[in-house]
Amino acid sequence: MTPLDNPKKAGDQATPLSAASKLFPPATRFMRLKGDYGQRDFVMYRGGRLPEVFVAYETWGELSPAKDNVILLFTGLSPSAHARSSDADPTPGWWEYMIGPGKALDTSRYCVVCVNSLGSCFGSTSPSSLRPETAKAYGTDFPELSMEDIAKAAHHTLHEAGIERAHAVVGASMGGMSALAYALQYGDEVDGLILVSSACRALPFTIAVRSLQREIIRCDPLWKGGFYEFDKQPVQGMLLARKLALMSYRAGEEWLTRFNRARIDPDKRGDGLFDMEFEIESYLDYNAHKFVRGFDANSYLYLSHAMDTFDIADHGGSVNAGLVKVHTRRNLIIGVKSDILFPVEQQEEIARGLDKTGHSVEFHALDSIHGHDSFLIDDGKFAPLIKNFFAD
Repeated sequence: MTPLDNPKKAGDQATPLSAASKLFPPATRFMRLKGDYGQRDFVMYRGGRLPEVFVAYETWGELSPAKDNVILLFTGLSPSAHARSSDADPTPGWWEYMIGPGKALDTSRYCVVCVNSLGSCFGSTSPSSLRPETAKAYGTDFPELSMEDIAKAAHHTLHEAGIERAHAVVGASMGGMSALAYALQYGDEVDGLILVSSACRALPFTIAVRSLQREIIRCDPLWKGGFYEFDKQPVQGMLLARKLALMSYRAGEEWLTRFNRARIDPDKRGDGLFDMEFEIESYLDYNAHKFVRGFDANSYLYLSHAMDTFDIADHGGSVNAGLVKVHTRRNLIIGVKSDILFPVEQQEEIARGLDKTGHSVEFHALDSIHGHDSFLIDDGKFAPLIKNFFAD
């Protein structure tokens, strides 16, 4: 793994102070960002400032002497920057099948840099970070977060390392929104753009689902307006919110094929009339508990809200006017027909808009029973498309 450290140009590599530090993956590195335009503060897109910003990241592959072979990878809401295993952390990453020598994101040719989103609890500055002036967690005093801020923090991270241009920017789900915001704001500094199961803006159904998740968390008495102790999370609210999210990540056809109406073994059921009875209930419960053990409630609120408020039309008055500001030479847009969270029509909208502005666009609508999570599972369908994009 090659860090982006450059003693002459890079920011302070000290570890950020955070109540969530136990969640940082072992291979995580940190870039301390300089403020905007010579100022000390990092200025947020929707107002507010952060006096100190760290971005957590991991890298795979060697950075070329000219620093022109970087693929910048953004994550969805849930993952850390640990997208692939490494010597420093041999545990499988969230996109293990996509990254490595000879793979779609080929680390024998490119230096892949995965950044943890600003606002996430896996190392980047977030609501669980300690404020420099008080040494207490921000909580809900953290400024309103946007996709533009996440993209900006990643952009500053590359520039701190002396990398002035990305060969490509890649993102799936929320990461696709971040990647689009990056290309939108820094259009002349990116050659290629890959968006997977993403969108120019959230649809009413998606907003409703995420809004309900946030309401459930905020109704938990342990949330305390966002000023809870990190080891006393609003667990019940998070569990219910995550179960609702899981229902939107997959497709009904998969539920039917995988679980149908299968019951839990009788000796594993509770005694109550309304205790879990079906395998699908057990699946949701297991995965919700697994997630809650490793995520901060406030980060969940801030990141999901940032997804809902992102709208590329804010950058020109309409979606097409916003897409005019994307100057990438080549673009790959991928969607999944069974996705109910980011319907394939939203990826078609991006592809049509880029095509109208004269961009080179390749669009694929894939068949998969796995819904929105298909890009994490169907390696045989996604990896060849992305590998061919870089081969060309």
